[in-house]
Amino acid sequence: AFCRGRIVRVPKGPLIRVAGTEVAIPCSVSDYDGPSEQNFDWEFSREADFVRIVSTWDSTFTSEEYQKRVGRGDIKLRRSSNDAVELVIRNIQPADQGRYKCSTPSTDATVQGNYDAEVQVKVISDGLSVSGSKARSSTSLRLSEGDSFKLRCSATTTSPEHTHLHVTWQVKNGSSWRDILSLTHEGKFQPGPGYEERYRSGDIRLDTGANDTYRLSVSQASSADGGAYRCLVSEWVRGADGSWQKIQEKSVEIATVSIQRTDVVISTSNVSVTERDSLDLTCNITTDRSGIFQAEVMWYFSASPDDTLSDAQLLLSMDHDSVVSDSTLISLSHVDRNSYRLLVRDVDVEDSGYYFCEAAIWVPLHNGSWHKVVERTSAPVSVVVTALEPDYDVFLNASKTPKFSDDPTELNCRITNVQDTEANIRFTVSWYYRQHLAGDDVVAEELLASMDADWTLLLGDRGRERIQNGEIIFYKKSTDTFSMRIQWTSESDRGDYFCVISAWSRHRNNSWVKSKDVTSTPVNVFWATQDYTLTVEAVKLKPFFVAGHTFEMTCKVSSKNIKTPRYSVLITAEKPLADQSNPNGTTRIISLNQDSVVRLEDWTDQTRVDGVVLEKVQENEFRYRMYQTQISDAGLYRCVVTAWSPGGGGMWREAVNGLSNPIQIDFQTSGPVFNVSVHSDSPTIYQGEVADLLCIITTEGMPLEPDDMSFDVSWFAVRSFALDREPVLLVSLDRRGIVTQSRRNGSSDLSLERISPLEFRLRVHGCEDHDFGNHYCVVTPWVRSATGVWQREPDIKAKPIFLSVKMDVLNAFKYPLLIGIGLATVIGLLSCLIGYCSSRWCCKKEVQETRRERRRLMSMEMD
Repeated sequence: AFCRGRIVRVPKGPLIRVAGTEVAIPCSVSDYDGPSEQNFDWEFSREADFVRIVSTWDSTFTSEEYQKRVGRGDIKLRRSSNDAVELVIRNIQPADQGRYKCSTPSTDATVQGNYDAEVQVKVISDGLSVSGSKARSSTSLRLSEGDSFKLRCSATTTSPEHTHLHVTWQVKNGSSWRDILSLTHEGKFQPGPGYEERYRSGDIRLDTGANDTYRLSVSQASSADGGAYRCLVSEWVRGADGSWQKIQEKSVEIATVSIQRTDVVISTSNVSVTERDSLDLTCNITTDRSGIFQAEVMWYFSASPDDTLSDAQLLLSMDHDSVVSDSTLISLSHVDRNSYRLLVRDVDVEDSGYYFCEAAIWVPLHNGSWHKVVERTSAPVSVVVTALEPDYDVFLNASKTPKFSDDPTELNCRITNVQDTEANIRFTVSWYYRQHLAGDDVVAEELLASMDADWTLLLGDRGRERIQNGEIIFYKKSTDTFSMRIQWTSESDRGDYFCVISAWSRHRNNSWVKSKDVTSTPVNVFWATQDYTLTVEAVKLKPFFVAGHTFEMTCKVSSKNIKTPRYSVLITAEKPLADQSNPNGTTRIISLNQDSVVRLEDWTDQTRVDGVVLEKVQENEFRYRMYQTQISDAGLYRCVVTAWSPGGGGMWREAVNGLSNPIQIDFQTSGPVFNVSVHSDSPTIYQGEVADLLCIITTEGMPLEPDDMSFDVSWFAVRSFALDREPVLLVSLDRRGIVTQSRRNGSSDLSLERISPLEFRLRVHGCEDHDFGNHYCVVTPWVRSATGVWQREPDIKAKPIFLSVKMDVLNAFKYPLLIGIGLATVIGLLSCLIGYCSSRWCCKKEVQETRRERRRLMSMEMD
């Protein structure tokens, strides 16, 4: 509990102001009740009685002697916020000296604090005078860039109070004035924005002299220093609270300064010269400086027009004593007073780029030394050096062409009609291949190999491995002939070949630059071929057999137009669509390559690793055997044969493929038919309980003894209502009684057990939310035949059952509700106790306030 009261504040007096200026007296109120926007009354007193000046809420509040000034707007109230206003008096006069009182009408329920405040205002005469040097009017100065100039102004005050002057030099070269340098009322120098560095270096100074003069000195003038200059003087006095207050301000324009800019330009624009010619550029300095000066010139070269001086290359320089740096092929001469010529002899292609010059003006000082006053850089000039291209032709012919596959091919690329070539010209070759297509189809060329300027061979992507193995050879047969040889040409090599001869020129730094490319006419490599033919016939050796016996078939191969062929054989099986173990349809079983190496492909039955055999009976006959066949082996079996012919370098290349007729394995059996279903007595359970799911197997047809049947059982779950997600394996039990459980993230646990020969029970212990979903089992039956061989039947999938897991709401919310009701009761009783104590021992004093008749607010009793 605390008390507060209304506080009305005005500045601490006396306030010293200058006659004829505008005065603003602030007033604010805080810690008040009622509406946020407060009203204010201002009154004035010279001796004893107060006279009403103006009010924010009562238009009839103003006394008669102030009505004219208030009506003209010479006296007005300016609201700065809901709880603060300013009394503004324009052109204040000595008669306005006295006490000013700010009052706030009450809007509080109780009277606490102060409702008015007074401040003393003292009006003094204007004793500030500001003038230019010797009271002259504004002058004009014309200067060259880099010169110095000085400006003076005089400022005095005869104020009876202890006041300080604040002097600021300003310049205007646009629409607004900018501060240059100030001498503050506290005796400190303060540079304006952008002038800090020049003030620290001493280029801009403000000095005081006799007769209250203030002198601005500017050295190293630039074009930005041009404009109108004025001297702005303000008078400051220290208030009763110790803070400085500005009481008036005056200014006078001193001079108008114009700065003649020094420019550096190159007489020509873009230049184009031929290689081995001379480049002539002239740098001109534009200045109206008439005194003694010397120029320093530096020429730069850059590959880009945006490079800075630090990135560019210095070509040649001449200092202000006319000393030129050494260079062999570049010279710099002084043409006239303001022109400097750059001559580059025997230009090269690498001299193409951008040239610019930098010039600095030096003037002598009184002690005989030289001082740099200005520095400028010209715009870059683009120079293009055209290379001298040699003249020559290129002819491509085939010295060896293939008539059959694996024959050699040799192409010769020859340089002819060479003219006007110099000793520093070098030729290299690039070889390209383009596939030959009938019609108008466009195929991009492929790079086989190319040479750089050092005759280093660079390989392309096409035929890289064959080139590295020596099957494709590139060599230089003579000084003007380059050759390419394919040792063993294949069908993929047929197409168009062409070569590109490149001419390289040596530059002054002994580097080589490509100057010209000439492309030959293409040569077509092609020979007539006969299509390969391959026939494969599959024969079933045993017309009938039962499950458990051996399946045998042979594949006989015949071919035409293939030289000394060899064959690789692959056995494939196409299972029925009902076979869930092979949803793709075709299975690769076993293969035999052209070197008679046998490999198992997709045969994954670990119990029958040696159950399939593929062997070569004759050069064109192969036999396939499958031992202890099972019902799951039913399907169509084929031989996929590939014919290979010997290629170059002892390698085999693929010629043609063939597919045999299908051989079917179909077991006619009258064994039992198995069905699977899932059952649960309570598919809806609560969290933490145990869910029981039964997988029930039924048989139809021929009855079997329990010892002749065995089952692999797997349980799956789909965590959705619509079976639109991938099933998740929960647990499995194989026919040997081994249980395999997948990894789980929750705290629930699983158990799978066999409770009868045809029933398997899955239990979910401590069910959680994530255990919901569709659950089903997949059963793989195994049946023992009369010969004692176990046969695997196709997998059977049960129809899913949905398991719903609910939450026990009462047990979940019982303890939180009890705790919440208890805490709410305790807090409520504590609140009642605090309220009772507050009303018992806290009191307020009601005070009746005398109100004016024109008050517009209701009394609290009427409200």
